[in-house]
Amino acid sequence: MATAERPPPADRANASAARGRRAAWAGLALVLAGGLGLRLWGVQQGLPYPYNADEQDHFVPHAIEMFEHGTLNPHYFANPPAFTYVLHFLFAIAYGGAHGAVREFALHPASVYTLARVAAAVLGTLALWLLYLAGARLWSRAAGLLAAAIEAVAFLPVFYAHLALNDAPTLAPATLSLLGSAGVLRKGRLRDYLLAGLGLGLACASKYTAGIVLLALLAASSWRLREQRRAVAGLVLAGAAALVAFLLANPYALLDFKSFHAELLHQSSLSGEAQGKLGAPRGGGLPYYLWSFTWGLGWAPSLAAAAGALTVWRRDRRIGWMLVPPLLVFLAFMGTQGRYFGRWLMPVFPIACLLGACFVIQLSGWAARALPTAGRRHVLAALLVLALLAQGLVYSIHAGMVLSRADTRNLTRRWMLAHIPAGAKVVAEPVEPEEWAREVAPGTATATNPYRWQLYPALYLRVQADGRIAPRYIREVGLEDYERTLYPALVGFYEREGYCWVIRGSTESGRAFAEPAAVPHAIAYYRRLARAGRVVYRASPFARGASGREFVPFNFDWSFDYYPLAYARPGPRMTIYRLRGGRCRRR
Repeated sequence: MATAERPPPADRANASAARGRRAAWAGLALVLAGGLGLRLWGVQQGLPYPYNADEQDHFVPHAIEMFEHGTLNPHYFANPPAFTYVLHFLFAIAYGGAHGAVREFALHPASVYTLARVAAAVLGTLALWLLYLAGARLWSRAAGLLAAAIEAVAFLPVFYAHLALNDAPTLAPATLSLLGSAGVLRKGRLRDYLLAGLGLGLACASKYTAGIVLLALLAASSWRLREQRRAVAGLVLAGAAALVAFLLANPYALLDFKSFHAELLHQSSLSGEAQGKLGAPRGGGLPYYLWSFTWGLGWAPSLAAAAGALTVWRRDRRIGWMLVPPLLVFLAFMGTQGRYFGRWLMPVFPIACLLGACFVIQLSGWAARALPTAGRRHVLAALLVLALLAQGLVYSIHAGMVLSRADTRNLTRRWMLAHIPAGAKVVAEPVEPEEWAREVAPGTATATNPYRWQLYPALYLRVQADGRIAPRYIREVGLEDYERTLYPALVGFYEREGYCWVIRGSTESGRAFAEPAAVPHAIAYYRRLARAGRVVYRASPFARGASGREFVPFNFDWSFDYYPLAYARPGPRMTIYRLRGGRCRRR
């Protein structure tokens, strides 16, 4: 009986490589689809009201304002405008030009914010594909796929892809630059320098701190300088590409340099000053960011990244110089700033994901050599991947469930419409935009509709230093200073003037109780309010019994991104008091 000839070794190797490519593509498709799904789940949370203060004030409004004043000058550089321009041109296409975009924002702001959030989610997903390519170029398809999977489920990139902010979109150009730098390290082609430079320029035009990827490019180029003079031409090309890309995405950095420079200095001074926010953490930036890694990226990926940073030097010192110093320099720089928030870590998440994937692939290889059968090796690999992704997947799925439910502020407004008469005098803490208290008439701009209730102007300093009520408004105060304007005498003033309904939100009052010694008058105010008022409505974001209690201490990250599993819906704890003294007694 004739026996079939075995294929030549070269054919077997080609067939094996083809199977590997198909498996990697299938895995990548799953990662991209899953990552996009997590980023779109609950993308309409809170709408038509954008409750995130940065989302409400920055990119979408500035994209619309450029239509209104007829130029591309954003007149705002505290955050670089690349994402603002993306939204501006996207709105022009989607709504048929300037008139259509302005009209849609006035009449249907929910659709505009939804489109902007979807754009952020898509750009965040694009970053996953670029991360796969960077990992594949540095090591292997398996490493690239694992790095992309880590970022696909990591909590902070998933959560902030739900908002029209620049955090998630910045990951795409930053990772593009890393991909180019990986090409420079491996092959040193001019197109790799071009790619790295373009990504660098776009990253800086999206978020200034994303310029940290420059260190990766310089490290990769330094190894090429030892081998070929073309590296000098490549660096010049990368620098030119970065400058052109930055100016294309931020042209008024040059055309309106005075404003750009002034706002850049102002933003730098704000980041560098000591925490001025009441209730903000005071323990130092570096400990805070190390803690943020444990939940924003996950314990297992963070530890794997730390181990990868150590072991990559033994495997390939060149890659070590490309990836490790940028991560350490970024942590050192951000850790010395006076203000710190978890999402400010995100520009180095792609690097951490690459290092974590590298270590797990190495660990899997070491263990595989000690295991006798392929089946056991596959089981071990699956367990390692599960350990790496489990925390992020659980908390990102939880975030989708939370964000897909009604916000506590929307529930509160619904109750108010049913129970508080139109025209009644109301005190509302600044936990929602002004339009929240206006009438909603279909086909009209909410901002031009009349107020449904008479709002006490809470953002004006009305109490003097000795606690007496001022005879007139003294000056407008910022949102961050609201708690400093509260005195117990205000409760009596409300009752005398007929402000019988008082709405309290935990994202405001929580700041005071986080630092009671800093605002003793505010603490006394809340205690008097609790004695003088009757609670008529509560809306809680927490699932009763979750984590053993219905409470999460105030935190500038967790009170706004709903990371703890105790959350069942978005929003602060909302409480409505009905006062019973003074003019409120007769109503």
